[in-house]
Amino acid sequence: MLGQDVVRAAEFVNHEVVGYARADLDITDPRVVRRAMEAERPDAVVNCAAWTDVDGAEAAEDDATEVNGVGAGIVAAEAAGVGAVVVHPSTDYVFDGTAIRPYSESDRPSPIQAYGRSKLAGEIEVAAAAERHFIVRSSWLFGAGGDNFVETMLKLAGDLQQIVVVRDQGGSPTYTGHLADALVRLLDGEAYGIHHIAGSDQCSWYEFAVEIFRQAGSDCQVMSSTSDTLDRKAPRPAFSVLVSEREHPILLPPWEEGLQAYLAERAQVVSS
Repeated sequence: MLGQDVVRAAEFVNHEVVGYARADLDITDPRVVRRAMEAERPDAVVNCAAWTDVDGAEAAEDDATEVNGVGAGIVAAEAAGVGAVVVHPSTDYVFDGTAIRPYSESDRPSPIQAYGRSKLAGEIEVAAAAERHFIVRSSWLFGAGGDNFVETMLKLAGDLQQIVVVRDQGGSPTYTGHLADALVRLLDGEAYGIHHIAGSDQCSWYEFAVEIFRQAGSDCQVMSSTSDTLDRKAPRPAFSVLVSEREHPILLPPWEEGLQAYLAERAQVVSS
């Protein structure tokens, strides 16, 4: 989802962009990554490759860390080797979710599942390998080109009249189209380090589902439950809202506007 939108956003502001698909570039192979960097000699590298199966990571933490941790470090090191700036997307799941206020960049990470640990490993590797880096934590991504919560809800609504969604997990849904624009904007400055960039405002997964059906015009009824009723292999943070403490943060539109933009994009793709 995010990689496709980053290519679009960068091309929109007239950057020359080279996009690699997973089959084209194994980020866990230093030789392959080095060849790509030396061939392209980029000014900036945005690494959107990641293991994103949160539940799957519980049984395959080494594999997840190989991509999210080791691979991220390889990309950052080889990018730095050709003088490129590194942009590395990360996640709200590096936090344990026990806070009573939104998490800022200076809050100490404490992941509670394998996926979060693998992403935190990536942050550490990137920071160590590339002096000029942007680590961008975001949350609850949805967008075209991949599976996401919005698509799951809409598919369920096509088959069911009633669904159950948890109400005790809070976060900030983020449209990848908006996040991609922000990642590209970072390249205009030198505010290196960690950034928190997510959809403005917050909601629960239940509230997110209700708004999805409202905007989509679906009459599917949403019932709420708590996380302990679900059989999930990986625990999720109960509260992982992100906020930026930077002097000049990049602020995204409210998540409801991101949802509206995504549904419009989705409708356009379907009609074409």
